[in-house]
Amino acid sequence: MTVRTAPRTERETETTALSAPDVPWVLIIWNDPVNLMSYVSYVFQSYFGYSEAKAGELMMQVHSEGKSAVAHGSKEKMEAHAAAMHGYGLWATVQKDDANAEG
Repeated sequence: MTVRTAPRTERETETTALSAPDVPWVLIIWNDPVNLMSYVSYVFQSYFGYSEAKAGELMMQVHSEGKSAVAHGSKEKMEAHAAAMHGYGLWATVQKDDANAEG
C-alpha cells in the first residue's frame, strides 16, 4: 500500500513557522566584582553538571568578555535557571537568542 501526501503549501509553511515554540532563549551570566572565578566555575559544575573543563571555559568567557551564554532552551526554563543563579549570588539575565533564531 502506498500513501501519498500532498506537498506543503506556502500557507501551511507560514502557519507552522508562526506556531513554532518560542525558543531558543539563553541564560547570560555577567561578570561581577564580587564572586571569585573558582566559585563561578563551581556553580556551573554543581548546578548545570558541566565538566570542570567546560565550566572553566565558560567562567573564563565571563571573566574576559564580561558575559557568557551558559544555557539555552525555553523561556520558562531559562527564567528558572536565572532565579537559581541569583540564589548563588551570580548576575544572570535571560534574553531571546537572536543569533540562532530563524529569519
